[in-house]
Amino acid sequence: MSHETRPEPGARAQGTWRRLPAGVWTLGFVSLLMDTSSEMIHSLLPVYLVTALGTSALAVGLIEGVAEATAAITKIFSGALSDWLGQRKWLAAAGYGLAALTKPIFPLATSFGWVVAARFIDRVGKGIRGAPRDALVADITPPGLRGASFGLRQALDTVGAFLGPALATFLMWLTANQFRATFWIAVIPAFLSVGLIAFAVREPERPERAPEAKLPLSRAQLARLGAGYWWIVAIAALFTLARFSEAFLVLKAQAIGLPLMLVPGVMVLMSAAYALSAYPAGLLADRMDRFKPLALGLVLLIAADILLARTTGVVGLAAGVSLWGLHMGFTQGLFAALIADAAPPDLRGTAFGMFNLVTGAALLAASLVAGELWDMVGPAGTFFAGATFSLVTLAGLGRVRRVLSN
Repeated sequence: MSHETRPEPGARAQGTWRRLPAGVWTLGFVSLLMDTSSEMIHSLLPVYLVTALGTSALAVGLIEGVAEATAAITKIFSGALSDWLGQRKWLAAAGYGLAALTKPIFPLATSFGWVVAARFIDRVGKGIRGAPRDALVADITPPGLRGASFGLRQALDTVGAFLGPALATFLMWLTANQFRATFWIAVIPAFLSVGLIAFAVREPERPERAPEAKLPLSRAQLARLGAGYWWIVAIAALFTLARFSEAFLVLKAQAIGLPLMLVPGVMVLMSAAYALSAYPAGLLADRMDRFKPLALGLVLLIAADILLARTTGVVGLAAGVSLWGLHMGFTQGLFAALIADAAPPDLRGTAFGMFNLVTGAALLAASLVAGELWDMVGPAGTFFAGATFSLVTLAGLGRVRRVLSN
């Protein structure tokens, strides 16, 4: 399935982080700053929409699903364009810049429509940067360190997702629940992120484009991605149906009566578990079959869903949210490493873009179903449905592993 040979085994865990390219660290801190900004806003947004603007849980699911699907659709074009132009850094920088420019819209918004528009444009920025950035990580990383590199970038990204809600919680306490004041402060790290990628990231020389791939997203390009790549995309889409938006973790916290000021703490806890597990999971995946950590991630998701479906207290909520974060750490970076292994070097942007398009569409469907179940039968129905899809995905993962090993 791979177009490059991955050394067996990889480098030992001790000192591996020192061998990772400087560009991976820099891109990780770029992600950290932008995610700090984004999560300061997004950790409050579901509650803001429901309590301040009176929207339904279904509307939250629709907004989150459409926003993420928009990002996914944009990624396929930006990824393919980065392959065609032979330039990834400046496309990624443009995406970060667009996201930064949308941040002031949230505190300035005076209606539901403005909030939705800001969320939509912010996700367009995410879509523009995502595939070129991931392809750039793959370009600058040796094959035997890809699991660790994607795990590190994801861990630093998730530290931002930890800091954002933590800062939001503190600022909501400091300002007596003033949403707009918190949103204004979130503007600062977003613009710092843009400056860092613009001035501190260097792009390596790219291989020559294949002669048959003169235009982005041509049929010849998609055929060159190979059957192994498409099997990985298929199982990732099935997995995404089981993993609906984290906005429903926030709504679960509200449903059990957690004080408004403490609601962003749900995302703090989830992100902490995610950040602490992403890099170790990447190291593990460089030393064994990548599908084994993925299977563990699915087991963790099943446990999280069952616990969140049944709990009515803060302790159960904390345990379920922690398991959810651990499942993210054991899956998200590993899917990126699998895509990097399977795709030809000159089509990595296209490969990551198509991967995100398919999984984004699945996330839209998952979030809509989750929102509808929440409104019809309550939180238990949403989380039990997630556990059911996770069991189906776990069975499918074994099937894909057997196909790719033949």
